[in-house]
Amino acid sequence: MAAKQHVVVVGSGIVGASIAWHLTRDGAAVTVVAEDIGGVATPNSFAWINASWGNPEFYFHFRRRSMAEWKRLARELPGLPLSWCGGICWDLPPDQLEAFAVEHRSWGYDIERLDSAAIAAREPCLAHVPDFALSVLEEGAVEPAAAARLLLADAETRGAKFVNAAVDGLIRSGERIAGIVSSAGIIEADHIVLAAGAGSTPLAAAVGVTLPLQAPPGLIVHSRPFERRLNGLVMAADLHMRQTADGRIIAGSDFGGTDPGADQHATAALLFAKMKESLTESDRLSMEFFTVGYRPTPKDGFPIIGNCGQNGLYIAVMHSGVTLAPLVGLLASNEILSGDADSSLASFRLGRFG
Repeated sequence: MAAKQHVVVVGSGIVGASIAWHLTRDGAAVTVVAEDIGGVATPNSFAWINASWGNPEFYFHFRRRSMAEWKRLARELPGLPLSWCGGICWDLPPDQLEAFAVEHRSWGYDIERLDSAAIAAREPCLAHVPDFALSVLEEGAVEPAAAARLLLADAETRGAKFVNAAVDGLIRSGERIAGIVSSAGIIEADHIVLAAGAGSTPLAAAVGVTLPLQAPPGLIVHSRPFERRLNGLVMAADLHMRQTADGRIIAGSDFGGTDPGADQHATAALLFAKMKESLTESDRLSMEFFTVGYRPTPKDGFPIIGNCGQNGLYIAVMHSGVTLAPLVGLLASNEILSGDADSSLASFRLGRFG
């Protein structure tokens, strides 16, 4: 019987956790190495699962395919904190909103136009509603850090190992990357997956791989748990909100979060005040904390997924990791273990940057 392929996954956010889970399910011996279960960007995400936001058609279909993979993953992993709550959107000028609806309907998105009465019926606790908005019932949200922890815990029951350590570098053996150097020691492997968001950049650079990655900050406010005020995602002008499974209302100026500015506390206070003003009977609503996350965003906005010209090294970094995690986990596991390139990932290779 052939020995299992040993894969080290660097990073334990939602993307790394999904890749590790799929690899373990598919028969690999997996070691996840990270300083914190749940990663860095993942706990600070708005966690909207969608295929919208002005993407070209090929990327829309890829994202929508991943939405379907979230449903598959939920069937395979009961208890996944996932909600197909739908979203209401009016965060574009009316003419752009109408054009968005026409384009995305032609691509197969089930978009409904709501008048003010229908918006109020859907979200009765909104203090102000526009004349019209768009509704996409197939959109949803996940509690991302909890989902990453669940994926990793289930992977451990299947034989994966989690090493709580900082990764300091990669080991080269001849013509391939053969392991990592960590604060817990050297770990050798058949394959190394870098899925550590912005933390992947210096590790890749040390072996001659340049990742054209930016990491803009985004501030999101979190209320104390509160009675149900929002039924789904609300994408108002300059304010995106949702209510989490534990009752917290979270908000940013958009789904990536608010520019934190020089005074993060002042920015958070202003944003929370705006959120309260947008809801009825919100006097008792209070802020518990705010987060500032750094979104690992490739220069052209699209994911970087796949081999990178260094044998044994696989890269998986992206913004919209929450939407893409289950599909990326599925496809990456197959590519790593089979050695066969998946044509649906051709647009996301690092080589496109030259």
